[in-house]
Amino acid sequence: MVKNRGLYKDPVVCLGIISGILFITISSVSASLFLFLAPKQESFFLTQVQEASPKSPYLDQSGNSKPESPSFLLVENSSIRAATPPVMVTPQILGALVDGFEIQDVQKVIVEYITESGDTLSSLAEQFNVSLNTILWANNLSQNSLLKVGQKLTIPPVSGVIHHVKSGDTISAISQKYKAKAEEIISFNELSGEADIFVGDILVLPNGVMPKTASTYVLTPLPSSYFICPIASPCRITQNLHWYNAIDFSHGTCGEPIYAAAGGTVLRVNLTNSTSRWAFEGAGNHLTILHPNGVVTFYGHLQSSLVNPGDQVSQGQIIALMGGQPGTPGAGKSTACHVHFGVSGARNPFAI
Repeated sequence: MVKNRGLYKDPVVCLGIISGILFITISSVSASLFLFLAPKQESFFLTQVQEASPKSPYLDQSGNSKPESPSFLLVENSSIRAATPPVMVTPQILGALVDGFEIQDVQKVIVEYITESGDTLSSLAEQFNVSLNTILWANNLSQNSLLKVGQKLTIPPVSGVIHHVKSGDTISAISQKYKAKAEEIISFNELSGEADIFVGDILVLPNGVMPKTASTYVLTPLPSSYFICPIASPCRITQNLHWYNAIDFSHGTCGEPIYAAAGGTVLRVNLTNSTSRWAFEGAGNHLTILHPNGVVTFYGHLQSSLVNPGDQVSQGQIIALMGGQPGTPGAGKSTACHVHFGVSGARNPFAI
């Protein structure tokens, strides 16, 4: 009679059991390692990107400091810096990835870029997929110009020219001057027609060419007292000079009054119910005022406007209420309540 040796005494069965246990154990460990490592890799990527751009302090409604990112920009500040993520992407794609937007959402945005070691005019043109001349024209540079680390460059979204609308300009005249197509100018800048331009507007002219005898853009000299601060005292600057010739002001609370820095005529009042950060190219709700000397002031990230196009306003008159709270209609690309105050045709007197 053969005795029952038990399963644990049978070498074949024993090896099978051990193999099964090892297989289950290795599979479990592998799955755990994958779940553990994957988030860390993604976190590292985002940390690289976030650390690549310095932050400027803003106060939210609770008095906490927040980074600000005004209009026409891609990453969480007024400028973007180069980064070295695990995959090769352009700064435009990088900004889109960080903010969670598709490329088509930001492809009409003018970028203010801060140069880093190793940057050249040619490499930047390749990175941003624009012609070399486009960068030269936008920054008044020549092919022999040398870049310095930390230098700010304006990068148009497409190959072409940036034009600041002056008194007497028409789309037809602009298109002829820069050899651009009028219909492309209207379409790219989302104009309602040829008449939909005003002094102080900034137009992108796709495929435009800078004339050899381009007229010089002359700034109007202003006395230091010409403009008053657009917010109540104390006049608190929360971000110094950035695109375009703008200063940000805030006490950290949405809904506070915004004042006309000087008397003039309201040109544009652009409002939207959209909560997209790219509303009006990131500027959000905004209005512009033409002053008697031809200078135009810009007020962005508004909660609401208290004036209409064509209104005559006096210096110190309340023209709008401050907005910029993320997720609210017309806030634009902002992380806290503030007003983006730009000056076209003269030096911004609040620049430090």
